Amino acid sequence: MDDEPRPRAIFYGSPDFAISCLDATASLCDVRLVLCQPDRRSGRGMKLRPPPVKVRALELGLEVAQPTRMRDPELAVRLRALEADIAVVVAYGRILPQALLDAPRLGSVNVHASILPRYRGAAPIQWAIVRGETRTGVSLMQMDAGLDTGPVLALRETPIGRDETAGDLSDRLSRLGAELLRDSLPPLLRGELSPQPQNDDQATLAPLLNRDHGRIDWTQPAARIHDQVRGLSPWPGTSTTRGGARLRVHRVQVLHGESREGPPGRVHVEGKGRAIVSCGEGALLLEELQEDGRRRGSVRDFIAGRRLVDGDVLGDSA
Repeated sequence: MDDEPRPRAIFYGSPDFAISCLDATASLCDVRLVLCQPDRRSGRGMKLRPPPVKVRALELGLEVAQPTRMRDPELAVRLRALEADIAVVVAYGRILPQALLDAPRLGSVNVHASILPRYRGAAPIQWAIVRGETRTGVSLMQMDAGLDTGPVLALRETPIGRDETAGDLSDRLSRLGAELLRDSLPPLLRGELSPQPQNDDQATLAPLLNRDHGRIDWTQPAARIHDQVRGLSPWPGTSTTRGGARLRVHRVQVLHGESREGPPGRVHVEGKGRAIVSCGEGALLLEELQEDGRRRGSVRDFIAGRRLVDGDVLGDSA
C-alpha cells in the first residue's frame, strides 16, 4: 500500500457545475477547505438556500467557508496556514486577489468552460452557443491576476450539438472538466505539465448575462435566433411580445431552406399544431411558449386556446 500522504488542496466553487470537479479533486487530494459564495434567498418563498457546492462538500465531510470579503487579510492568513499544495477554482463567481491565488505552494488553477483564449469571462457556455460555435471544451489554466488570462495547462474539446441548450452543454462540460482534472492534476502536482501562454490576439469575451440579452429581434436570421433561444436556456431565457404582453420562447426549430411571406415576427398558423414565424432571413417553427403567470406549454395548446392565431405579429413591431 502506498503510504505517501495525499496532496493537500483548497477548492473554490459555488454552482452545480462545480460539483463533479469537487468530487474529482476530493478523490485525488486531501481537501482542507471548500470556499463557496454565501447562502442566498431564492424561490417563491425567498428562503435562504446554500450553494450546491456547499451541500455536496458537507456530504463529503469537508470544512466549508463562505467569505463575504475576499480581500480580508485574515482570509489569506488562514489559507496559507492550511499549507495546501494547490487550489482548484471552478465557477466560484468572485475575483480572487493575488494573495489568495498565491496561498498554496503551487498556486491556483481554474477549470474554465471554453477553449481559451476564446470566451474569457463569466458566461462562456452561453455565449459560445449564442454566437453559433460548433465546438467548445474545457481548459485547465494557471490563474493570474487577469480575467482568465493565465497559461493553459491542459484542455479537452467537444462538439456542440445543433439543438443543444446551454443547460445541456453545461452538464456535459461539468463532467468533462472533472475528467480533465482527474487526468491532469496528478502530473501537475508532479511538475510534469508545461504551461502554454495564451494568444491574447485570439481572445474573445463572454460577459455576464442579463434579461435584456433574451429579447428576440425577429429581423435577425432564423439560425441566429435559434442559437439565441438555446444559448440562453434555461437562464435568462428568451422572450418576445404579443399584443404588448410578454411571451417567453422556450424552444424553436429552424426551417432550413424555407421562408414565409410577411414582415419579421408574423405568425403563420398551419393546421392545428404548427406555428411558423417569419424572420429577417428564413423562418422558425415555434415549439414551446409561456405566458407570464402560466406554465410553459406546447404551441399546439396555444393554438387550441387561441392564444396564438394566424396573422399575429410578435415583437416590438406588433
